[in-house]
Amino acid sequence: MKSFLDLAALGPEEVADLLSLAVRLERSPEPEALKGKILALLFFNPSLRTLASFQAGMARLGGSAFVISPGQGTWILETRDGVVMDGTAAEHVREAIPVLASYADALGIRSFAGGADLAADLADSTFLSMAKVCPVPLINLESAVDHPCQALGDWKTMDDLGVPARGGRFVLSWAWHPKPLPLAVPAAVVHMAAQRGMDVTLLRPEGFGLPEPILARARRAAETSGGSLRETADRREALEGAHVIYAKSWASPVHYGNAEAEAAFRASLRDWCVGEDWFATTAPDCRFMHCLPVRRNVVVKDAVLDGPRSVVVHEARNRMWAQMAVLHRLLRKQGEER
Repeated sequence: MKSFLDLAALGPEEVADLLSLAVRLERSPEPEALKGKILALLFFNPSLRTLASFQAGMARLGGSAFVISPGQGTWILETRDGVVMDGTAAEHVREAIPVLASYADALGIRSFAGGADLAADLADSTFLSMAKVCPVPLINLESAVDHPCQALGDWKTMDDLGVPARGGRFVLSWAWHPKPLPLAVPAAVVHMAAQRGMDVTLLRPEGFGLPEPILARARRAAETSGGSLRETADRREALEGAHVIYAKSWASPVHYGNAEAEAAFRASLRDWCVGEDWFATTAPDCRFMHCLPVRRNVVVKDAVLDGPRSVVVHEARNRMWAQMAVLHRLLRKQGEER
């Protein structure tokens, strides 16, 4: 593995290897595995779990990390090509990324969607242009339409909980939020569950279906793995027999980039807040997952988040173990396995 940009780029054996290694590192630490190695982390957008888990994971493996947040103690970086840089940005990523890479053995980049142009965000053009100028192993810390670190940690969480792959029922549910959110997590999660071989249901109100390129990609994964993918707006029917409900908000493709129209479109959907009443008769043993951060009593009710079905803290902890496996595979030389 030379970089970690997209979980979908890995075959079943490679995914299984990473998950097995994550479990091994959790149970049997290797505090000198990456001794002397340095990880550079470039965050264009805020973070709590991704930032902390990569720093902690690198330290647990004996390495170190440094963090750059453009504009916060460093120069503002320009990401667009062909622009006249007479504004606030003092440096271009075409220089900054090779420089940062020269100080480190691997580089992680977080760069969210622009949220204005759906086609451009689906193309992930900003992140991919930065990837082209990175000469060391690159890790996607969340781009416009992908979050492979979250997806790998979520896969491990379901393995830990004994949630079946073949025959397992996974519901990705849209949830209300006061503003439109990026597509990266729902795109990564729906593909991950399909790649795992699960029967996946996308539960969403009308007008909030995921864009067709994202769904088409997940359908192909389901066909390969033996899983399935379907969409519905019927909450009761979607949750019938579900093993997992994964709640997340995302922007409507119908009004993408138009905040005023989007706000009006979602105004009547505040009942899309996951409560215990969602599970009462159809999915009493269903687990609740969310990538965090989550707005209490907006996306999910306190009773669910604080109750026994919630696994969000376990899920967040697994980010570290999964990412440690990625770092180990990227930076540990062949022949150095214990």
